Amino acid sequence: MLIEANKSALLVIDVQEKLLPGVFDNEMLVNSCEWLMGVAQLMDVPVLGSEQYPQGVGPTIGTLRDMLPAEDFVGKTHFSCADAPEVNARIEALDREQIVICGMEAHVCVMQTALRLQAQGKQVYVVSDAISARNPNDTAAAIERMREEGVKMVTREMVGFEWIGRSDAPQFKDFSKKFLR
Repeated sequence: MLIEANKSALLVIDVQEKLLPGVFDNEMLVNSCEWLMGVAQLMDVPVLGSEQYPQGVGPTIGTLRDMLPAEDFVGKTHFSCADAPEVNARIEALDREQIVICGMEAHVCVMQTALRLQAQGKQVYVVSDAISARNPNDTAAAIERMREEGVKMVTREMVGFEWIGRSDAPQFKDFSKKFLR
């Protein structure tokens, strides 16, 4: 099954500035999340961000926070966004059957969210080159477990090209110039 722009939403999980220094390959993670958010905006795909206990951990890194209105970042204390009533209500309000996930940490909030959303009947796609954790072994184990549980593992370019769908789409020229460098 392909990811369709008019059926999907992007969920950016907990890419918080205070946590990033300890996360493996954090610059790549932020760049990939920014890339996905930009393509989502180009394709009118709704984007929602979560923040794990922002009162203590602080906000999402500024480069990502600047891409969305402040109200599109929702604080939570549950690890799974689907278990956090405030975030799950926002996901449900988007009325999208496909949820594309990026963020951190892969083996905690990302994986728990993916598994719970899948259990709720959503089609879940985790962007393997846009997730990370402090230990790369945790990311690898999370990817393996999610795949075993039936979560679709994709790359950011797979998402972008599937959202665009065709080379004569009106957005393809912008996509090609801004996102395929």
